[in-house]
Amino acid sequence: MPDTAAETEGLLDRARTAVTDRAELPGMSLMEHLEELRKRLIHSFIYIGIGFGIAYFFHQRIVRFMVEPITKALGANGMDTRLVYLNPIEPLNFYLKIAFFGGVILASPFVLYQVWLFISPGLYKHERRYVFPFMAATVTLFFSGAFMGYYYVYPHALTFLIHFGDQFKPMVTINEYMGLFLTVVLGLGVVFEMPILIFFLALFGIVNSRFLWKNARYAILIIFIIAGILAPTPDPLSMVVFSTPMLILYAISIGVAHLVHPDRRRAKAAKAASKS
Repeated sequence: MPDTAAETEGLLDRARTAVTDRAELPGMSLMEHLEELRKRLIHSFIYIGIGFGIAYFFHQRIVRFMVEPITKALGANGMDTRLVYLNPIEPLNFYLKIAFFGGVILASPFVLYQVWLFISPGLYKHERRYVFPFMAATVTLFFSGAFMGYYYVYPHALTFLIHFGDQFKPMVTINEYMGLFLTVVLGLGVVFEMPILIFFLALFGIVNSRFLWKNARYAILIIFIIAGILAPTPDPLSMVVFSTPMLILYAISIGVAHLVHPDRRRAKAAKAASKS
């Protein structure tokens, strides 16, 4: 977040330059863009539908996987390990939601490929080689964040919360539990995608490593705000646990921006040309 009008104008100039450079590429008309978007959306919905069917077939196993952290935390405190529901329709809705989110996760590599196919006409030929690293990095980062949330952050948070209220009888509903689970586990998975976002912003010349480093103090503030939103407990330790990987990812993002920014690529190409 720039702190002066000059920096703001500089950021806008870089964005305008990036758009101008892309305008030199072979373009499509508005109707062609809309048709391409419709095609990619249809394919994405088909993949999500297939993923939904697969996830619903295994929904009982997925539910057992989801409730294992709360079951262990309740059992460790000598409490009833069963979740409750307040409406007869809630279990069915719960299973459908689980199948939907599971389907989206299963279909995500194919959906990401559709996203790449949609944006690839706006990339130069040498930039399109990033498709497979892009997909591999996106999936790996997401599952790394979800893995950290499920196996480390979430169980410790549940243990702390249940132990803190052990003088009361818990009545955790399935919908409330799913909301908390998705916020922590999937939220961390999405947060881990930060280098991918920076990659594209830097690739198009909108931000560079100098801009990210200069405004690191604002990024740190935003990261701690996001950590406070995602953390299931209000204690400072939880915020630190959530913010630490995001700070590391931001540092990695600065390196990514330095490597893929157009200025560096042009300088590297000019150096190679001078040697030949």
